Amino acid sequence: MFPKVWFPSACAVLVLGLALCGCGPQQPLKVGFIGGLSSRSTDIGEAGRNGVVLALEQLNRNGGIGGRQVELVVRDDAQDAAVAERGARELAEAGVAAVIGPFTSGMAAAIVPVLAERQVLVISPTVTAMAFHGQDDNLVRINRTTRDNAEDYAALLYRRGLRRLAVAYDLRNRSFSESWLQEFRRAFSNQGGALSGEVAYTSGPDTDFAQVVQGLRQARPDGLFFIASAIDVARLAQQARRQAPELPIAASEWAASEQLLELGGKVIDGLLVAQSYNREDSSPTYQAFRDAYFKRFQRQPGYSAVAAYDAATVLFSALKAQQPEESTKAALLRIGRFPGLQQQISFDRNGDTPRRVFFTEVRNGHFELLPEGEDLPQRKSWP
Repeated sequence: MFPKVWFPSACAVLVLGLALCGCGPQQPLKVGFIGGLSSRSTDIGEAGRNGVVLALEQLNRNGGIGGRQVELVVRDDAQDAAVAERGARELAEAGVAAVIGPFTSGMAAAIVPVLAERQVLVISPTVTAMAFHGQDDNLVRINRTTRDNAEDYAALLYRRGLRRLAVAYDLRNRSFSESWLQEFRRAFSNQGGALSGEVAYTSGPDTDFAQVVQGLRQARPDGLFFIASAIDVARLAQQARRQAPELPIAASEWAASEQLLELGGKVIDGLLVAQSYNREDSSPTYQAFRDAYFKRFQRQPGYSAVAAYDAATVLFSALKAQQPEESTKAALLRIGRFPGLQQQISFDRNGDTPRRVFFTEVRNGHFELLPEGEDLPQRKSWP
């Protein structure tokens, strides 16, 4: 007979073994997301969230980060500073490694300081206001600045023969709209043009857009410009076509979402608007992304989806490369360059990056890309 030997239970052996070798199941790595999911800019926030979700799901299918799955913790900023601040605190308390978002400069003004106190990195896919440029802080931006965009718009509109523009701008996203207006005023003046009228309004369900356009017309402009979200630009364009169908219209890149096409209909035909990506890109990388996005969400990706996907892949690469005792931002800046869906993302020491834009005109329910370097004469009539 064999001598009696005490064997611990299989469960005890398993627990002891896991404790000794440290090879037990690892907790997920948490990443935060914050954007407008219940506001008049939900199109931007929802598309951005979808872009991050797609990147995260692809990452997890390929093993995650260091063998750990990545979990997304989502908060809605509701385009309200108090809601955004509360959401930012909740993300920090949840222990997220970094936060992707927000998608408007107004919300960045509320969120960035809250997360800076907790040393949490913020990666914004779309923020452009000059107040966030050249700052050595906890914010990294995937987008160019309002100055870059305003200068490109000013040059193109002046080439088209416009000399006196009237501008309507939404104070709900004040950090962006006032920064954009200031840069555009300067750039258009340098071209030889002038802003003959400026009408500020605060977007809401009861906003009188007919009155806003009436105020623009009183300045006797030769064109109208809107610094507003997609839903507001659709309503402003409707009033512009009713009151002054002969005037060309244009809008800042804030409006360049799929919602603009859905809401605008024929009244936005001829609208000039810049895109932060090329919708007609036929490269294998972008086509694979577009197909995967459509398969997952049953809709085409917009600019915030593309920028958010780029932001997510940048963050995941930085987290993979992060060394012990190194901050996430330090790891990101050490790498410096990342492949984006359509263009390389290169950060300077402050976490700012250039980005090419593509000008489009709305035609028959589509954003049609303008030929590069196109110099069009002023149009006397618009559909």
